[in-house]
Amino acid sequence: MATHQLFIDGHWRDPVEPRLRPVINPANEAVLAQVAVAGAVDANAAISAARKAFDQGDWPWLGVRARAAILRRIAESIEADCEQLARLETLNAGKTLGESLGDVANVVATFRFYAALLEGEGGTLNTHAPAHVISYNQREPVGVCALIAPWNYPLLQLAWKVAPALAAGNTLVVKPSSMTPLTALRLCELIERVGLPEGVFNLLTGPGDIGEQLAASADVDLVSLTGGATAGGKVMRAASGNFKRVALELGGKNPNIVFADTDFEVALDQALNAVYFNAGQVCSAGSRLLVEAGIHDEFVQALADRVRRIRLGDGLADGTQMGPVISAGQRDQVLGMVNVALEEGARLLAGGRIPQGSEFERGYWLEPTLLGNVRASMRIAREEIFGPVITVERFEGEAEALQLANDTPFGLAAGVWTRDLATAHRVARRLRAGTVWINDYNAAFPQAPWGGYKSSGIGRELSRAGLDEFSEVKHLYLNTRPEALNWFGV
Repeated sequence: MATHQLFIDGHWRDPVEPRLRPVINPANEAVLAQVAVAGAVDANAAISAARKAFDQGDWPWLGVRARAAILRRIAESIEADCEQLARLETLNAGKTLGESLGDVANVVATFRFYAALLEGEGGTLNTHAPAHVISYNQREPVGVCALIAPWNYPLLQLAWKVAPALAAGNTLVVKPSSMTPLTALRLCELIERVGLPEGVFNLLTGPGDIGEQLAASADVDLVSLTGGATAGGKVMRAASGNFKRVALELGGKNPNIVFADTDFEVALDQALNAVYFNAGQVCSAGSRLLVEAGIHDEFVQALADRVRRIRLGDGLADGTQMGPVISAGQRDQVLGMVNVALEEGARLLAGGRIPQGSEFERGYWLEPTLLGNVRASMRIAREEIFGPVITVERFEGEAEALQLANDTPFGLAAGVWTRDLATAHRVARRLRAGTVWINDYNAAFPQAPWGGYKSSGIGRELSRAGLDEFSEVKHLYLNTRPEALNWFGV
C-alpha cells in the first residue's frame, strides 16, 4: 500500500509529528493509501518556502512566454498520464471512469488555455496621458496563494486554481481535501518533474484546520477555496487578519426550469444529467427542477421511469451509470434531508433508500431519488442536498418560474428549457445566477467564467477572470519631461 508524504520546498518529507490518515474507496471501503497528516509546523514550513520563492526567487518575474511553456509541459504530462489519473480519481471519489476521463481532459484544456492566454499578455497603454508621459497598466502576481480544493472534483477544481495562479507568477501552498487527496498528490509528482523552482509549488495533506491556518497567515496574500458555506465562512473570517484577497466558490441550489414548449425528450434526458453525474455531488447540480403545469404530470412520470433504471455500481465496472457518494456521513445526511421532506409532505417517486444486494454491502451507496409534491418553503427546496436527489415543483407561467427560481440564498447556476428564444432571453437575464444554461446543462470550459451570486461565493474562476483573480494591476506613470510646479514656498 502506498504511503504519501508532504511536498514542501521542492522535497517530499514526513510531517514533523509523524501521522498518517487512510484514504478510502467509497465503493467498497477498501483502504487505498496512507497519507501524511500535516500539522501547524508543516503548514508554516510550506508558507515560508512559498514566501521565500516569491520574495527572493525568479519565478514571479519570469517572462510570460517562459511561464506559458511550463504550463504547456504540465498539460502534456497530465495528458500522458490521463489513464492513471482517471483511475485514481474514480477509486478515490467514486465517480465513473468515463466521468473521470472527462475531468482529466478538462484539466489539460485548462492548463493549455492559460498558457495561450499568457502569450497574449502585455501592458495596457493609457492613451489619455499627455505626450510627454508614458502611462500604462501592468499585471503582476498577488504573491503567496493558498489553494484549498474540495472532495467532489478533486483534480479538476484544483487545476482551475493552480493553472491561473501559476500563470500569473504566484507561489502556491495547495491543500486538497483529506478525503480525496490522491490525484492532487499525483499532479504534484507530475509538476515536480517539469522542474518548477523550489518553493513555488507546495502541497499539504491534512484536516480542515490547516486551511484555516493558511487563511490566517500574514505571509499568505490570497486564499482561494472551493467548498461548503461553513468552510467558506471559517476561511473568510481567518483571512480578515491581514485583509488578504479571498476567492470563494461555494454551494448552489440551482433551479432547472422546464417550460411546456420545450423539446420534451431532450429536457427529460438533461434533467437526469443535471443531477446524477458524480452521484449528485456537484455544486451546480440542477437538483431543483421547476416544471410548467401543462406538462408537469407527464414529465414527472417519465422522469421517475428513467430514474428507476439508472444502473448503480463501481465506477470502474462496465455499464455503471452512477457510483456511490463519498462517505457514510454524506449518505446519512442526504437520507436525513429526504426523510424530513417526506415528513413535510413531499412524495417519494423513486429511490430514497440504500440499495439492496451483495454488491452494496460495503461502500456508501444511495439510490438515485426523485421527490414530487415539493413546495418552495420546504427545507429540501432551500438547502443544498449534494447527493443524488431531484425535487420537483410545479409553476404556472414565466413570472412564477422566476419568483421561485430566485427565491434562494444561492446563485451559482440555473437552466432554462424552451423553444421560445424570447422567453429564454428574458428569463436568463432575470435569473440571479453566475451561469445560466439555455437548452443545455452543466457545460463548463476554460474560456467561460465560473462563480456565483449571493451565498454561492466571491470572485470567478476560469476565463480571463480567473487570471485576474490571481493578479494585481499596477499603474506605472513615467514623466519624460519633469518640471517644477513652484507651488509652495516660492
